[in-house]
Amino acid sequence: MQETVLAHAALILPDQVRKGHLVIRDGRIAEIGEGTAPRSAIDCAGEHLAPGLVELHTDNLERHIQPRPGVDWPHAAAIYAHDAELAGCGITTVFDAMRVGSIPSRKDYAPYARQLASELLAQIDGQELRISHYLHLRAEMCCESLLEELAAFGPDDRIGLISMMDHTPGQRQFRDTAALETYLRSKVQMQDGEIAAYFRELRELSARNGAAHEAGAVRFAREVGAVLASHDDSTEAEVAQSAAHGIRLAEFPTTRAAAIACHRHDIRTIMGAPNLIRGGSHSGNVTARELAEENLMDIVSSDYVPSALLSAAALLARIWNDWPRAMRCVTATPAEAAGLSDRGRIAPGLRADLIRFRLVEGTPALRETWVRGQRVA
Repeated sequence: MQETVLAHAALILPDQVRKGHLVIRDGRIAEIGEGTAPRSAIDCAGEHLAPGLVELHTDNLERHIQPRPGVDWPHAAAIYAHDAELAGCGITTVFDAMRVGSIPSRKDYAPYARQLASELLAQIDGQELRISHYLHLRAEMCCESLLEELAAFGPDDRIGLISMMDHTPGQRQFRDTAALETYLRSKVQMQDGEIAAYFRELRELSARNGAAHEAGAVRFAREVGAVLASHDDSTEAEVAQSAAHGIRLAEFPTTRAAAIACHRHDIRTIMGAPNLIRGGSHSGNVTARELAEENLMDIVSSDYVPSALLSAAALLARIWNDWPRAMRCVTATPAEAAGLSDRGRIAPGLRADLIRFRLVEGTPALRETWVRGQRVA
């Protein structure tokens, strides 16, 4: 039996912060104590001890496999670097986003998810990674090949989450097409004539394939037992359609009205940590802080900055004056939304996925990360 004791810590429990110690046995939390800890205990020097962070939506793996436009980095090395980066940010469970649904006419929009997923799953099976990984398939409605790409996956592929994305110009995230034009000019160096032709192509693809792709994604999620999420809901009608599909998780609603409608339909909302920290959306949509202050935000995702997740929790703790509530947004609530009942809280019997951090002028400085009781960062 392996036993580790973490002593002299400020334990962030589900409903309170308590000074005490934690006993870990065989990878699980065995006891929570307030009395004297054994001399062999690790002294946490009064710093915070919290559950490991649970990340439902991150583009970070894609960033590692393509560090610059047109650069395809070796996938094995990219996965290792991504895994180590997340561990160093306190993330102990991640749902790695991979796009499914491609447009062959665009060189930067070719299929890649099946190959990358196979490489990731091989490293998981070989116990080569530090943290717990699941697949998050970002199903693009406005494309040519979504159904064919989904058919390459099955129930054994650790698909935890499927989000239904529609980037047709003029709706959802890009209701303001000027924001999409700016993105295309800077990201893939498109010129005005190319952008106009691309917009026409996307709208034609949406009209031709959108309904079939939507129905196919809903059906596939049920077949593989994955949680189904909406993405960039903007209107009450879009939220009602999500509810009709049985969706209970909404990624990044773009308007206050959509967030209100989500809560009315008992759909949990995810907002981006960069939005919260920067004080606004880079696409000009509703701010995460506004939704947090109106109790319309349930979960925070690091989106494209892994270190932002713990920083967002610290900011929410200041906004709400409530550390347990803030930490639930990045631990217990995302774990529950993903159907993971064995993590996300400091409680006896759960996995010993833990982080230790201290605050330096309000900014959390991560000291240690444990997964199943083993230090990984």
